[in-house]
Amino acid sequence: MNSYVNTAVGALLGTIFVLMSVSIASEGIFHSEAPEKEGFAIVAEEAPAAGGEAAPAVAVPIAQLLASADAKAGETVFKKCQACHDGTKGGPNKVGPNLFGVVDRPIASHEGFAYSAPMKDFSKGGSEKWTFEYLNKFLLAPKKDVPGTAMGFAGLAKDQDRANVILYLHTLADSPVPLPDPKTATQ
Repeated sequence: MNSYVNTAVGALLGTIFVLMSVSIASEGIFHSEAPEKEGFAIVAEEAPAAGGEAAPAVAVPIAQLLASADAKAGETVFKKCQACHDGTKGGPNKVGPNLFGVVDRPIASHEGFAYSAPMKDFSKGGSEKWTFEYLNKFLLAPKKDVPGTAMGFAGLAKDQDRANVILYLHTLADSPVPLPDPKTATQ
């Protein structure tokens, strides 16, 4: 071998050695551990198995669930919603519409928000309202309740979580509508 080849191979090996050394040193300096707790977990919707059931039916009437619901716990559950929704009076629309006064508001009617066509169809021209029952059914599985909706949230499977967040949403109004009577509740 001539000296030019030896020099080129030596330069190549020297460069590789320097790059490997820098990589190992920077990994040691800038290494970060995985967090103990995730900052925010996004729950993905699971597709049902072949021949599987669609959305599970709401078993307990919302009026009965609201009787034991806790608005403070609902505020905690609502933090999942705040990635896309605001709940303050006069607050902005985000990815989803502002939810202040949503209980008993006509579906797909918040001013300044561009609703998807399936949500507009679901509202029947604004004649349907977000009643406690509609909210309970919708929050169980939004994509199954309104197929094609732009809302990507998988839903709240636990009855108590839904009741808590609905009760919290109920408090987000200037004059909240009366809660349904649990004694006259039917499914």
